[in-house]
Amino acid sequence: VQLVESGGDLVQPGESLRLSCAASGNIFGINFMGWYRQAPGRERELVARINRGGSTNYAESMKGRFTISGDNALNTVYLQMNSLKPEDTAVYYCNALLVTSDLVTSSYWGQGTQVTVSS
Repeated sequence: VQLVESGGDLVQPGESLRLSCAASGNIFGINFMGWYRQAPGRERELVARINRGGSTNYAESMKGRFTISGDNALNTVYLQMNSLKPEDTAVYYCNALLVTSDLVTSSYWGQGTQVTVSS
């Protein structure tokens, strides 16, 4: 199983970015897909999560600025980030709770994509 993130970039405050995460491999089904972030010297934190029913939840500080979405099977999920602030600077990681083809449920992480918000 692989999770591959893309879309990280250097942007100015107030600008937008869209991150993508594509899941591939021996996947039977995906229960949740989520985005987490980790800034230097800080713990990894939840940004947003979506389940296969389409229900979403967000960290309080991201509500109204970030939107998570995905295709029906959650093979690809997106994080639309608007009104970016310098404090959003972090490595953003994709996470999936999924069932593999041999019916094992496990959590997987992508390699991360850097988002830098700076003027």
